Amino acid sequence: MSVLPKDVVREIIRGHDFKNANEVLSFLKESFKDILQEMLEGEMDATLGYSRDEAGSKTTDNSRNGYTKKTVRSELGPVELNIPRDRKGKFEPKIVPKYKRDVSGIEEKVISLYARGLSTRDIHDQIKDLYGVEISAEMVSRITEHIVPEIREWQNRPLEKIYPFIFMDAIHYKIRDESCVMSRAAYVVIGVNIEGMKDILGIWIGDSESSKFWLGVLNELKNRGVEDVLLFCVDGLTGIKEAIIAAFPKSEIQRCIIHQLRNSFKYVSYKDLKPFSKEFKTVYTAPTEEAAIEKLVDLKSKWGKQYPYAFKSWENNWEVLSPFFKYPNEIRKIIYTTNIIESVNRQFRKVTKTKSVFPSDASLEKMLYLVTKNVTKKWTQRYRNWDQVLSQLMIMYEDRLLGYL
Repeated sequence: MSVLPKDVVREIIRGHDFKNANEVLSFLKESFKDILQEMLEGEMDATLGYSRDEAGSKTTDNSRNGYTKKTVRSELGPVELNIPRDRKGKFEPKIVPKYKRDVSGIEEKVISLYARGLSTRDIHDQIKDLYGVEISAEMVSRITEHIVPEIREWQNRPLEKIYPFIFMDAIHYKIRDESCVMSRAAYVVIGVNIEGMKDILGIWIGDSESSKFWLGVLNELKNRGVEDVLLFCVDGLTGIKEAIIAAFPKSEIQRCIIHQLRNSFKYVSYKDLKPFSKEFKTVYTAPTEEAAIEKLVDLKSKWGKQYPYAFKSWENNWEVLSPFFKYPNEIRKIIYTTNIIESVNRQFRKVTKTKSVFPSDASLEKMLYLVTKNVTKKWTQRYRNWDQVLSQLMIMYEDRLLGYL
């Protein structure tokens, strides 16, 4: 459907004799300015209760008091407006609010480009090409700073009382700290709620893993409403086991099986890797813990002298590997790997790969939060066969789940 009737469009064309697209754009810009200006005048009329040609019959002691020039950014380029003033300062324009310098959605576009990992130079070039507006690095920073309160609200939002599964992992970045470049980690926590839906519960940026750090994260989750977690799925994060035991003593801790396999296989010669990995499958697919131990002992007797370190990590971490074997296949498929969190980390890396060093923790936090928003928008489906998973969890943890259903 056309915005303007065809006869009006034809009249505009006849009246202006456009030679090229730029002349059309210039006309649209001037028309846009005229429409905004007329709407501002209409808003002033509504505020005062009379128009300019009705000044003689006004019933208020308030009146117009000239104009203030204001340049705003628009998708057609910069537009200079005359903002009406009233003597009592009651006029609050809606079409171009006070302090607002952008009427185009350029700010939203800057944030969108920032979320895709574009550099400030790339953002500058794209916005200039599209709208003829100069966006400096400082302006990009100021615009993206607008989402900081949103990040704080998101990071402190109330959480659900129980999560059957929580996945935890870290991804590392370089941050400039004054004159030094420091390594920082973004610690990501993903929860699966009782309806089988995934959600990123928070992102914490720190410089070292320790039981004290992780306890702070877990206590923050508790302060936001989490009362119970059935199973934490983690990689070999320093201090995480001690922190979980302290904060959620009833929770199981499951180390990622796929990470454990990778850790073992790196000690195996390439020529033996295929037969070794094939035989090792009998360990982690065993129906029970006893059967898994038996298979591990058999494999160690065959390969142990040649590759002792491939078995040592399994023996040292058995306490956080063995819970896996008490669960049915439907649950094993969920906890077998931390792929859910690795998938999020891949999205983070995809966006941050152009940033060898971030200027601050805050700049990293903003970018990861924007990626998080884009990722979680797509999480609209619950886990496959969740009804069956929940039924099995109910049998295993009836006393802990019943009160939350």
